[in-house]
Amino acid sequence: MNKTVDPILTVFTPAYNRAHTLPRTYESLCRQSCKDFIWLIVDDGSTDGTAKLVREWQRRDNGFEIQYVYKENGGMHTAHNAAYANIHTELNVCIDSDDKMADGAVEKILKTWQQVRCMGYAGIIALDADFGGNVIGTGFPDAMTETTVSGYYANGGRGDKKLIYRTDIIKQYPEYPVFEGEKYVALSYKYRLIDQKYKMAVLNEVVCNVEYQPDGSTNSMLRQYLNNPKGFAFWRKVKMQTPDSNKRLVVDCIHYCSSSIIAGNRHYIKESPKRLLTVFCTPAGWALTKYIRRRTKNGG
Repeated sequence: MNKTVDPILTVFTPAYNRAHTLPRTYESLCRQSCKDFIWLIVDDGSTDGTAKLVREWQRRDNGFEIQYVYKENGGMHTAHNAAYANIHTELNVCIDSDDKMADGAVEKILKTWQQVRCMGYAGIIALDADFGGNVIGTGFPDAMTETTVSGYYANGGRGDKKLIYRTDIIKQYPEYPVFEGEKYVALSYKYRLIDQKYKMAVLNEVVCNVEYQPDGSTNSMLRQYLNNPKGFAFWRKVKMQTPDSNKRLVVDCIHYCSSSIIAGNRHYIKESPKRLLTVFCTPAGWALTKYIRRRTKNGG
């Protein structure tokens, strides 16, 4: 696949004090068989020399353009907001600063996109694997050629998947909201809104190798609940408005109650999209709140 004048894909990487892992992301991009992409690093307020590292790479002949944007630390969702504001290619994909793009991934993405480009998809959903090549969670059924993100998980899919979106579509939807004093809003917020109108083409191939860091959000979710209750309450409201099932609706309502209680929001029942259900779920919300506080107090 020959290099084009105007790349179709932007690979963007939010980074916060990841100068020790970012080089392997860079090296994985240098190994790509196809260099028809831009690499955008969004520095979310790093203090560990990330900027110096990136400047050194920008001086090299990498075969692809490296762009760098610095912002004050605000959390992953604000880094995504900054990325989308600076992306102008047709497609974009996030590769985290502790992950590697799988060998040949760019070529696979662009080849698949050429095949489905005119079919009205919001983008492509592909596989993540660990550093040993083991697929994260479940793969896609052989017969599956398209799906929504939420539909995949609602039908039994498990594990993180790599999402490659059309930039024009992802920019149609609101930015991730920012709540004062908080640094977390689920990235799935935008994806869920897009799901209501668009499907994704399935690429049953690994395009990213991931490693979860001990200080990453995956390993500290209970503390995230405690530290970012407004962001979580917002996300649960969105899910309650677009429920996957009655069971999931109840679970999300309980979490909405708990996050609202932690946030000190006395008006959460009035603000709920499912007021009656919220009344019934409030006792369970209090119980979940006690559990979260107890576990986080004990270092869980």
